[in-house]
Amino acid sequence: MQEKDMVNDILSMVNSSLTGYANVIAQSSEQNLRQTLQQIRNSDEQFQYQLYKVAEQKGYYQPAEPASPQEIQQVKSIFTR
Repeated sequence: MQEKDMVNDILSMVNSSLTGYANVIAQSSEQNLRQTLQQIRNSDEQFQYQLYKVAEQKGYYQPAEPASPQEIQQVKSIFTR
């Protein structure tokens, strides 16, 4: 397996985990469990971002073009009704 494939695979797995953490956190009523899961999620988010930056620098990942201010405002208006 090539390094690029491994990096992209790990990014995909971490992204999936982050979605899972969000679901579990939203359903957790026990405060200590909730805080522990939030700390794990935060750590994974930091790891994901660091790996993303490495992938971007090596050309393994090409992000989408930045959204224009108009596009940002349009999305913002959808979620702030």
